[in-house]
Amino acid sequence: MSNTATATAADLAVVERLDEKIRQLITLVEKSRAEATKLRTDNDRLGKEVDALQAQLSDAAGVSTELQAMREERDQVRTRVADMLAQLDALQM
Repeated sequence: MSNTATATAADLAVVERLDEKIRQLITLVEKSRAEATKLRTDNDRLGKEVDALQAQLSDAAGVSTELQAMREERDQVRTRVADMLAQLDALQM
């Protein structure tokens, strides 16, 4: 009977090790799921931030185009004023 008791104790030890490994695996899977959920949340948040930044970039590009047009218009006005002043100077001579 001692062989049977030894065999049963050995089997029990194997089962306990297996039980412990299964518990560790369950813990690892739970951590992995929690991390995956956090990563999905972070990914969604970052995606929204990217969309917002792209919208800002698009707005900035529009403002840049408008600024360039205004600078060109300012240069045209400056040239016209300079021409008018030159004409006035010519009339006063």
